[in-house]
Amino acid sequence: MKQPKVHKIYNPIAECMERSERRKLQNERLRETVRLEYENVPLYRARMDAKGVKPEDIQTVDDLRKLPFMEKTDLRDEFPFGLLAADKKDIVRIQGSSGTTGKPIVSGYTQNDVEVWTEMVARAITAAGGGQDDIVQVCYGYGLFTGGLGAHQGADRVGAMVIPMSSGNTQRQIMMMTELGATMLCCTPSYATYLGETINDMGLKDKLKLKSGCFGAEPWTEEMRQKLESLLDIDACDIYGLTEIGGPGVAFECLEKHGMHVNEDHVLAEIIDPVTEEPLPYGTPGELVFTTLTKTGMPMLRYRTHDICTLTDEPCACGRTTIRMSRITGRTDDMLVIRGVNVFPSQIEACLVDLEGVAPFYMLIVDRVNSTDKLEVQVEMTEEMFSDKISEIEELRCRIAERIKSVVGISAKVQLVPPKSLPRSEGKAKRIIDNRNLH
Repeated sequence: MKQPKVHKIYNPIAECMERSERRKLQNERLRETVRLEYENVPLYRARMDAKGVKPEDIQTVDDLRKLPFMEKTDLRDEFPFGLLAADKKDIVRIQGSSGTTGKPIVSGYTQNDVEVWTEMVARAITAAGGGQDDIVQVCYGYGLFTGGLGAHQGADRVGAMVIPMSSGNTQRQIMMMTELGATMLCCTPSYATYLGETINDMGLKDKLKLKSGCFGAEPWTEEMRQKLESLLDIDACDIYGLTEIGGPGVAFECLEKHGMHVNEDHVLAEIIDPVTEEPLPYGTPGELVFTTLTKTGMPMLRYRTHDICTLTDEPCACGRTTIRMSRITGRTDDMLVIRGVNVFPSQIEACLVDLEGVAPFYMLIVDRVNSTDKLEVQVEMTEEMFSDKISEIEELRCRIAERIKSVVGISAKVQLVPPKSLPRSEGKAKRIIDNRNLH
């Protein structure tokens, strides 16, 4: 049979450039982006003028710190088109955040932006072992949220067969996965874990042909990766992105699984101290800040993500020469302050995932009683633990409470709940109920 022509197959050259060569490219693209933003976005021009900074003052990446920051509130305040740097007739796509309250966060994409985004996701899929012989099942939601369309576009770019399932209808997801022989899975790690548990409960694990997957849109721990890989017998790779910068694919793990490679020819990453706003060196945890280098519809200069991580420029065994970012360990704006202690959901998750008798589903509930903050951690038990003796359940509850006290530094009320009693998420998992906001 004559093989059809495959168009726009992914080319990995940009990921393996010499760093000096990439820096020259970054400098050139940064100058172009700053000029584009200054000339076309009144809000940012006013901020640069207020700091006494002109486009010609930005010549290299080292000049980045001279630029003012951008925030998510800017997108809300300028909704819908106030931050466009291109004419509306050149905007071919609107994508938005998955948030459900207040004004949505939307970003305008030119055809160039769609192509750049597609290329970044293609690199992620390739790094996770995907290619034109694969069948990729996309279980992210399609629509304004960038997950579904992003994964779909990237899989299409590498020439794979795509199953555009979107989210929901778990039984149908599993039927299509087994009958069509999906080899890669793209969805949130929490939903992948739920799929894995259901598949194992149905006794269908031996029917799977999955080998790997790209999982993102929410923070997850190494312990959760091990759980997911055990459930589905796959390589589980992290993928990171956000609508404002370009959707999933901004950074991604390779099969070495030692940090996510940042697409440095398209974005600049820096870490800052969230309080002083000063840049921090490689290896120091802080707030992640991105500057787009090739986005033309709605460029972002020094965009504060509020995600907490570290960056490293140490070589990766895979041969890619880009810097890498660690897993997201929390958010500066998602952080809970309980009795003066900073608490992140990821800390609680790390205390739970590797424990026998515990399912990877939990909920943090914060209340204020007599002017004192109280933290309750609800944790699902496995079916086996749920049927065990009361004394063994109590022993597990005490172990969890002790771990939380040791890791986080505060006492928490731990409640073990029956299997599958906590809400399941097909999109981003909801982990926190803060009732203090209701008082």
